Amino acid sequence: MQKVFLIPGLGADYRVYQNIDLAGYNIVHITWLDPKKADTLASYAQKLVNNYQILPDDIVIGNSLGGMLAMEITKHVRTNKTILISSIKTIREAPESFNWYRRIPVYKIIPAKVFTSAGFLVRFAMGKLSKKHSELFIDMLSKTPARFAKWAVGAILHWDNEIIPDHVYHIHGDDDQIFPHKYIRNATIVEGGTHLMIMNKPKEINNWLKKILPL
Repeated sequence: MQKVFLIPGLGADYRVYQNIDLAGYNIVHITWLDPKKADTLASYAQKLVNNYQILPDDIVIGNSLGGMLAMEITKHVRTNKTILISSIKTIREAPESFNWYRRIPVYKIIPAKVFTSAGFLVRFAMGKLSKKHSELFIDMLSKTPARFAKWAVGAILHWDNEIIPDHVYHIHGDDDQIFPHKYIRNATIVEGGTHLMIMNKPKEINNWLKKILPL
């Protein structure tokens, strides 16, 4: 049975994929490893490849930060397919705010715990959620290792990938406030999809996954 590795976004865990239908595949949920301070997304992705023994012909699906890591993984290992959901393929798809935060890195002086305790603020940027999904998101965020979250913010802002292999697929929402779709190129656009459409628009995402993945 073919393996599919699922990588969550920052502030999320395996539960973000709970409504995604991948019946018929051997599902492997990736959980966060403890990063070194000097790790980049590229070096961290290599650690994931080694730790989870990701091989050619495997499939990798990444949501948000997970999609950026999936891009780096597919540069290390030529996967069968790499699928991004609510993410970016290269630095050219990042919002202009990235440049500002790189020049003025205020995140460096913010205590690590703040990155996992501000769910009531962060969720507004994620788009409208039901009470059930909102509670789940805040719970996932609270359980994210604070040290990892702070490292990830810096690693995301300094990501510099410009390579897109030919086996990459991208599903994106037209109401994504984190990665606005006006910067996104060559993606399947989900109407009304927010940054957390993986939670509140699983039907649309599942329909596209069925078209992308081999039966």
